Amino acid sequence: MSATPPSLGPPITDKRQLVEYLERGSKPPEQWRVGTEHEKFVFRKSDLRRVPYDGPDGIAALLKGMTRFGWKPVLEAGNAIALTNDSGCAITLEPGGQFELSGATLETVHQTCEEVHEHLRQVREVCGELGLGMLGLGFDPKWRRDEVPWMPKGRYRIMRAYMPKKDRSGLDMMLRTATVQPNLDYGCERDMVRKFRVGLALQPLVVALYANSPFLEGRLSGYLSYRSFVWTETDPDRCGTLPFVFEEGFGFERYVDYMLDVPMYFVHRGDRYIDASGQSFRDFLAGRLPALPGEVPTLGDWSDHLTTAFPEVRLKTYLEMRGADAGSWRQLCALPALWVGILYDGAALDAAAELVADWTREERERMREVVPRLGLKTPHRSKSLREIALQVLEIARGGLARRARRGSLGEDESRFLDPLFSIAERGVTPAEDLIENYRKGWGGSVDPLFAENAY
Repeated sequence: MSATPPSLGPPITDKRQLVEYLERGSKPPEQWRVGTEHEKFVFRKSDLRRVPYDGPDGIAALLKGMTRFGWKPVLEAGNAIALTNDSGCAITLEPGGQFELSGATLETVHQTCEEVHEHLRQVREVCGELGLGMLGLGFDPKWRRDEVPWMPKGRYRIMRAYMPKKDRSGLDMMLRTATVQPNLDYGCERDMVRKFRVGLALQPLVVALYANSPFLEGRLSGYLSYRSFVWTETDPDRCGTLPFVFEEGFGFERYVDYMLDVPMYFVHRGDRYIDASGQSFRDFLAGRLPALPGEVPTLGDWSDHLTTAFPEVRLKTYLEMRGADAGSWRQLCALPALWVGILYDGAALDAAAELVADWTREERERMREVVPRLGLKTPHRSKSLREIALQVLEIARGGLARRARRGSLGEDESRFLDPLFSIAERGVTPAEDLIENYRKGWGGSVDPLFAENAY
């Protein structure tokens, strides 16, 4: 997520400009990078409650404390709502105060993991002074929706009013979910299409490997990834598995057509978010947007609009892999390693594409429907997702080994896959370990989780 809006840029007078915007994301392989975003729940150690924006131990105080490390505040209506630094990183706030690092675009997973370690070192120092903790789970394990404070960001005010008109769980998605997400490059339209299809097809596998949100308001929910289930009940106009990506002729223009049909949320002008919820970007192109009659959009408006769709894989000028629950320290490094290994090595991408090539739409949708509850036990034809996960992890390991990007000790990036191999080999998701602790070690309470699983 970008901490600050892009410059408005020139007005858009033709749909072709929107297609060209995505085309400009194409890069030669030597320029491919990986960026990683990860969200954390912030809680008070004294009472385990989520943290409001204001107050001596609030989110604003946490942001201020982070400035000692060179972070610079980004203001909206006088409030610090993000931080940036000179390394190309940003810290942003999700609607319920989930604390997100939007990492720099880096050459190797080694660098990504160093970035994760440094970020978590910084937040632990500041949180320790404020009596706060941070938790990496996919869904808030304890608190009701009405107990979670909202952050003072204009776009969230508009989304908060609009979401209940479209779905049952959109506000839960905003306030009570957290994720880890790698962002990766493509070389050309054909390369984008292959990576997009592989990414979408394999998202259920990622949901299973990263499933660690089995709790709802202090009790078992019946799901291993309640976060993933919530997304199936969030605004169908802008979420889902995008079956059209697998259709003949898919490319940049087809994705533009999809986004033109995604209802708008807002238009950003200066320090204001203008409510355009439910209105059409096609009308905006024609100068007929009710929220701004007579105006036509800029490329900055288009860039903003691209952030308001939430499919399992999202296209901007790069591809975002969005299926995972937020996870443990080691898992934050493992997910970019998985996707770099699959998508940035030609042989690995060929193998992954061949693996999913004959999966039908019905099979993909069925896996997506079942995996939040069954995790690695989700069936697919004669196999389980556990068996497919082991196969895909081997593909990724081979891709990373062939990349041969070495760390300070001479090791390649494949070592970052070890936590995922451990999960797949055991056939036990992180959620199932949490459930075991809840039943046997924690006496039916989720409270010990905040101490045992905090960063």
